[in-house]
Amino acid sequence: MRNTILATSLFAFALTFSSTSALAQERDWHEISVQASGVVTRNSQGNDVTRHTTDSGGVLINYRFHFNDWLAAEANYGYNRNTHQYFTSGGPFGVQANAHQTTGALVVTLPSAVNRAEPYVLAGAGIITFDPRFSDLGTIGAASQQTRPTFVYGLGSNFNLTPTLALRLEYRGLVYRSPDFELTMLNSRTTTHTAQPSVGFTFRF
Repeated sequence: MRNTILATSLFAFALTFSSTSALAQERDWHEISVQASGVVTRNSQGNDVTRHTTDSGGVLINYRFHFNDWLAAEANYGYNRNTHQYFTSGGPFGVQANAHQTTGALVVTLPSAVNRAEPYVLAGAGIITFDPRFSDLGTIGAASQQTRPTFVYGLGSNFNLTPTLALRLEYRGLVYRSPDFELTMLNSRTTTHTAQPSVGFTFRF
């Protein structure tokens, strides 16, 4: 499993950065953004397990390299903490965990009729690591750290305030297998979705 996760992560970043080196460059520039985000995860049910994840807030840090006026590649790190609540035949259980999101994506800038707006869409892949901080699982065993491969997609826009500073509004969606913290009794065998709206500032150089 760990080898599969590592291979998925390396593939995502290789796809994002390495394969684009042969593209013709009209001009290039860099962006770094810091965004406050909401984190809303869809409930899942399967294999006699119902999982609910509390909504939370987090932070998203982004580096983006523009190859030309319409194509860019980016790397992201996101953090949030929430509680995963499981309802099983053995009773209700809860696991509070930090979530560390590491993804890479390709970004396409779209034409815009709005002055100073730069809308874009993105798609990529990466990993989410769930690191338990507290659980009420008691004697049945401790929750373990778990990493899931994820597909990421999104859209957003930079609104240029100055030549080097922009306001960024963004929505990201993450699709991945529901975490069970390596405990069979919490495995719902389902795929879940996390919505991540965010707002922040972009610094261009």
